[in-house]
Amino acid sequence: MNQTFFNQYRTPILYSVMALLLVIVGVGQGWSVAFTILNLCLISAIMSLGVNMQWGYAGLFNVGVMGFAALGGLAAVLVSMPPVEEARAAGGQGILVGLLILIATIFVSILAWKQFGAKSKKTGYWMLFVIISVGYALMRLFFLPSVEAIEAVNPSVTGYLGGLGLPIILSWPVGMVFAAGAAYVIGKVALGLRSDYLAIATLGISEIVLYFIKNEEWLTRGVKNVNGLPRPVPYEVDLQQATWFQQFAADWGMEVAEASSLFVKVCYAGLFIVVIAILMYLSETALKSPWGRMMRAIRDNEVAAAAMGKDVVKRHLMIFVIGSAVIGLAGAMLTTLDGQFTPVGYQPLRFTFLIWVMVIIGGSGNNWGAVLGGFFIWFFWIEAEPIGLWLVDTLTSFMEPTHWLRLHLMDSAAHMRLMTVGIVLLIALRYAPEGLIPERTARKH
Repeated sequence: MNQTFFNQYRTPILYSVMALLLVIVGVGQGWSVAFTILNLCLISAIMSLGVNMQWGYAGLFNVGVMGFAALGGLAAVLVSMPPVEEARAAGGQGILVGLLILIATIFVSILAWKQFGAKSKKTGYWMLFVIISVGYALMRLFFLPSVEAIEAVNPSVTGYLGGLGLPIILSWPVGMVFAAGAAYVIGKVALGLRSDYLAIATLGISEIVLYFIKNEEWLTRGVKNVNGLPRPVPYEVDLQQATWFQQFAADWGMEVAEASSLFVKVCYAGLFIVVIAILMYLSETALKSPWGRMMRAIRDNEVAAAAMGKDVVKRHLMIFVIGSAVIGLAGAMLTTLDGQFTPVGYQPLRFTFLIWVMVIIGGSGNNWGAVLGGFFIWFFWIEAEPIGLWLVDTLTSFMEPTHWLRLHLMDSAAHMRLMTVGIVLLIALRYAPEGLIPERTARKH
C-alpha cells in the first residue's frame, strides 16, 4: 500500500481493520463473544478518551484513573439499588446526623481559619485542632452505633442502606458528578504545584477511595459486593418468554436462549455507541475550537501562555475535572454492564496501566487515536489467551498430546496477556512513537 495513501486515510483504514478483527471473532468464536468484546472496548475507549483530555490536551499526568472509575461504579449502586428500609430505620438517622456534623465541622473550620488564621497562624492552628477534635468526637458518637446497627441488618443479603431505586441509566451523569467533585478537590490542592505532585495526589486519592469503598459496608457492602443491579435493557428470561421474541429467534434460525443473550448485548452496544458518539462530537468540537488551541498552547509552553494572560491553573483545573468526569461516566457504564459492584475488582493494572497504554498506543492528543487505542488494546487483552492457545497448539502439534513440554506450554498460554501487551507497546513505541493516529493527523484534517 502506498505510504502517502495510508497516511491520508490512516484513520478509516485502521478503524476498518479493527472492525474486521471483531467480525473475525464473531465468525470464529460466536457473535455473542464479539459483542461482549465490543461493549468492553467501547467502555475502555471512553476511559481512554477521558485520560486523553487530561494528558493529550493539557499534559496532566493522572494515575488515579482507578479511583474515578470506582466512584462511577459507586454511583450506579447509590442511584439504582432499592432502599433497605429496615437498615435506614435502624441507623439512617444517626448516619445523617453524623454527616451533618462533619459538614458543620468543615464549615466552622474554614470560618475559624479566616477569622483567626489571618491574624495569627499559631492561634489559627490551635482553633482548627480544637474544632476538628470536637467535631470528630461528636460525629463518632452518632456515626459508629448507626453503622453497627445498619451492618447487622441481614448482612448476608443487605447490611447496607441501599440506594434510591431510580433507573440505573441516571447513575451515569451522577457518576460524572462524583468523579468531577473528587477531581476538583485534588485539582485545587495539587494543580498549582509541580506535575509530579499531581500524580502523587491522584494516586493517593485513588487508594483512599478504594479503601473507603471496600471498608464502609453500610454504604457499599464492601467486599461482599452488590449484586443484581437493575438494567437499562431487557432481561434474557423476559425475552425468552415473549412470543414475539420466540418468533424473531425462529426467523433468524437461532436458539431462543442464544438469541436473547445476543439481543441484550446488542442493546448495550447501542446505548454505549450513542454515548461515545456524543462524547466524540463534543470532544472534537472543543479540540478544534479556540479553547482547544489555547489548551494545547498551555500544554506546549505554560510560561509563554501565562505571559499572554492565560490563567494556567484554572484551565488545568477545568480540563482535569472534565476528563475525570468522563472516566466516572465510563465507570458507571461498566458497573451497569456487569450488573454488580465489586470493589476488589478495581485493580491498577486494569483501570490505570491499561488505560494509559491505550492512550499511548492510540495517539496522545488525538481523540480518534485514543478511542482506537481503547479498542485495540482491550481486544488483544481479551484475545491474547485464545490466540496464545492456538499458537502453542500449532507450534507443538508435532509432539505427543501428553508430552510434558506441550502440556506445560498449553497451561502457560493463558498467562500471555501481559507479555502480549508488553510486546504491542514496545513495537508501537518503536515504529509509531506518536501513536497509531498521531495528533498531527488530526490537525491536517
